[in-house]
Amino acid sequence: MNLHEYQGKELLSSFGVRIQRGIVAKNAKEAVDAAKQLTVETGTAWYVVKAQVHAGGRGKGGGVKLAKNLQEVEDIAGQIIGMNLVTPQTSKEGKKVHQVLIAEDVYYPGDNEPEEYYMSVLLNRSTGKNMIMYSTEGGMDIEQVAEETPHLIFTEEIDPTLGILPFQARRVAFNLGLSGTAFKEMTKFVTALYTAYVKSDASLFEINPVLKTSDDKIMAVDSKVTLDDNALYRHRDLAQLRDLREENPIEVEAGSLGLNYVDLDGNVGCMVNGAGLAMATMDLIKQAGGEPANFLDVGGTADAARVEAAFKIILKDPNVKAILINIFGGIVRCDRVAQGVIDAYKNMGNITVPIIVRLQGTNADIAKDLIDNSGLDVLSATEFQEAADKVQEVLS
Repeated sequence: MNLHEYQGKELLSSFGVRIQRGIVAKNAKEAVDAAKQLTVETGTAWYVVKAQVHAGGRGKGGGVKLAKNLQEVEDIAGQIIGMNLVTPQTSKEGKKVHQVLIAEDVYYPGDNEPEEYYMSVLLNRSTGKNMIMYSTEGGMDIEQVAEETPHLIFTEEIDPTLGILPFQARRVAFNLGLSGTAFKEMTKFVTALYTAYVKSDASLFEINPVLKTSDDKIMAVDSKVTLDDNALYRHRDLAQLRDLREENPIEVEAGSLGLNYVDLDGNVGCMVNGAGLAMATMDLIKQAGGEPANFLDVGGTADAARVEAAFKIILKDPNVKAILINIFGGIVRCDRVAQGVIDAYKNMGNITVPIIVRLQGTNADIAKDLIDNSGLDVLSATEFQEAADKVQEVLS
């Protein structure tokens, strides 16, 4: 589950991470009120107006702008709220902006020049350890930094059973070239950031940029936070931060029906029980010359109602030219699934794309007879290769 910038900053702040303070506004008037409040609380005279959408690169799309007075706050907020913001991380249609964050100006003059760094915390799956990735090149796309100047990217791997150790936090600060007050501030920042990552069961914390202000304070100017969906039962308060407007509506609907669904860009819809079999089925489709249109795991209770719900979800995608149902009958009987397919087909009555059904396992022979004798335009298969051949046939 992704969080908005302002939500991520609030989460960071609760663990002692210094943040760029800001107030969310849903319209231009609220934006002006937020700016006035920020001036009272922080003394800031300039303001940063930031679109709140689940996408990076907002500045490149015109979603982050500096306002030097209240009138500019009102004008800029009015322009950004309601716009479809297109960034390198959105579709060509972009994402509609429903709210903005009015943030304090933290690039104030002082004894030193402000400096920007990149920092993220994530799991290194190859080692099974958490990892802090950081760079002196903050404010830039980390992919570009990795490609052009890989020597400027550092990593610090942390044993999850031990947690971050003091020498590791100090090494991060040292590699960033810090000293004095800024060095001490960075060690505190890194330790608190890692604690927030672990305690909130996150899968990603990305701060770009981490700012060293002109008076050597270290703070998060931005935040990208992704929480582990499987751990949200332990964080009821965080689960309530979910913004369904930012998610794929088909995936949201599928989730409400208890289906594990991920929307893809292909032309063959998949309906499978079990994540491993679903991945293998997607490979099968590609080998047959098609492209999977989705990942859909109906689970172990593929009855008629569940199959019908899955059909409806798949057919919401206009790019689907065929549907492959691949079920292994272990817990669930294949004949039960076959009857569910038949009942769903009859109930819906408007399925115009070809359907290939492969059922293996308990009562697979009975299931095949049911499909073959149903009188419906459904093709049955027994082996993987046979299913692949039929997919290729209907697509050609």
